[in-house]
Amino acid sequence: MSVEIVLSILSLPIAVILMFLVIWNIISFDELKTDYKNPIDLCNSLNPLVLPEYVLQGFIALSYLYYMQYLGIIIMLPLTAYHAYRYVRRPRMSVLGIYDPTAVMNGDEMDRNKKEGFIKLALYLINFFAGLLWMILAVSS
Repeated sequence: MSVEIVLSILSLPIAVILMFLVIWNIISFDELKTDYKNPIDLCNSLNPLVLPEYVLQGFIALSYLYYMQYLGIIIMLPLTAYHAYRYVRRPRMSVLGIYDPTAVMNGDEMDRNKKEGFIKLALYLINFFAGLLWMILAVSS
């Protein structure tokens, strides 16, 4: 079994995990907006998930880049660059993550994070189907 087949098979469960993380993010911000969750609990539940999401998404982007899967590169490299930009510009906190409890309650920030979540969910869905196509092509060749 070639490395391309293994990477293409690994990309599917990773894409599902990424979709789950983004859905968790969207639901958490909706709970914050409806006052079911306070900002500290939101940040404590979402900040530990930021680095795993970025690492998994970066892994998929690098595998697409290595095997020159153009659709995946078009989808994942801009998102990887955005994640790097967002992580570099994060607020200085004692914990790793990008969500600050004092800023997350701002209405504009809440809406921006929900919109970002929906955009990332759409990109991860496209990535899932691109990964499925990549797997079919890798196995059939």
